[in-house]
Amino acid sequence: MDEEKAWKTGLEDYYVMKNNKKMKYGYTTGSCAAAAAKGAASMLLGQRKLSQVDLMTPKGILLHLKLEEVQLEEGCAQCAVRKDGGDDPDTTNGILVYAKVQKNLEGRFLLEGGAGVGRVTKPGLEQPVGSPAINKVPRAMIQRETEAVCSEWDYEGGLTVTISVPQGKEIAKKTFNPRLGIEGGISILGTSGIVEPMSEAALISSIQVEMKMKHQSGEEYLLVTPGNYGADYLRGHMDLPFERNMKCSNYVGETIDMAVSLGVKGILFVAHIGKFIKVAAGIMNTHSHSADGRMEVLAASAVRAGAGLELVREILECGTTDEALALLEQGGYLHRTMAAVLEKIQFYLDHRSYEQITLGAVIFSNVHGYLGQTRDAGYLIEKIRGTKGECCSQHQ
Repeated sequence: MDEEKAWKTGLEDYYVMKNNKKMKYGYTTGSCAAAAAKGAASMLLGQRKLSQVDLMTPKGILLHLKLEEVQLEEGCAQCAVRKDGGDDPDTTNGILVYAKVQKNLEGRFLLEGGAGVGRVTKPGLEQPVGSPAINKVPRAMIQRETEAVCSEWDYEGGLTVTISVPQGKEIAKKTFNPRLGIEGGISILGTSGIVEPMSEAALISSIQVEMKMKHQSGEEYLLVTPGNYGADYLRGHMDLPFERNMKCSNYVGETIDMAVSLGVKGILFVAHIGKFIKVAAGIMNTHSHSADGRMEVLAASAVRAGAGLELVREILECGTTDEALALLEQGGYLHRTMAAVLEKIQFYLDHRSYEQITLGAVIFSNVHGYLGQTRDAGYLIEKIRGTKGECCSQHQ
């Protein structure tokens, strides 16, 4: 344990500040795979065991990584590097990423995916169907490191590198991989080789990957929910193909931007009022750390609907949108207020896309159920479902 604490990876001085707290950097599964491949290739060609390797990441940070589970035979070497995601919440943190290196008769570099590394089964992803889910930057890192070792040892033959993650099959169930058509394990990822804690870029990238896959498979109109509430409502109350649903988390604006860029024709959002009330104010990142204003937007919409000052004050004191909706319902202003909210949601969705694609939303509450839909939602429902009709079973 003392040895683990004393080990210096090279990231000790790298961190970001979040809420007045230092959040440590980590390194990706791609860096683990490249470092393990470098270590195994060095041991195979040098015929001596190693305990650590240095790895220069694409970000320009030099890592010093410990090799574990070292095995060396005359024609094969294998070792593993343990993933450290720093202070970023990550299902792969602490797992071992293995590289097995063997000489081959083809005389070239070959990269294979072993146990626990997912395999691509659907088009639209970075790697072609049938390939191991090892993204292009980790692939390039692995090849660069092994070729450098070959040069160091004057070896002109070929090497086969097999990356495996024994825990990968179980961990993959907690990731986006099953939805993306990556089966049997995790993906080996990383564009910089470094994990920056609480990275929004990683989540937005995963949304983009899923959207691209759906669009390339022929989906011109997307069905999007911000989170679990929306997905649950879609499954239980709407006559739409649930399997087409994708999540956008808090990134409404980025999701629209990506759809425009890809040439998507339209998006229907199915969203809880607590998230999408913010969109009615033009707030396109719905995380509470970015902006709140839920009660202010509801209060302003109530004013537009004709509500009196006392009711508006009560709304501003509410802690949840459901509590505010109950007050509006009691005062007889719920439907008119929601009409004002929906009009503004449609306006700001169109504003974000510059009206380049068709956007709409169905809004609900866990307590009050269906609250309404924006002007273009009906059109999008027909396009997604393929037939005409009402959207919500409870609304029929």
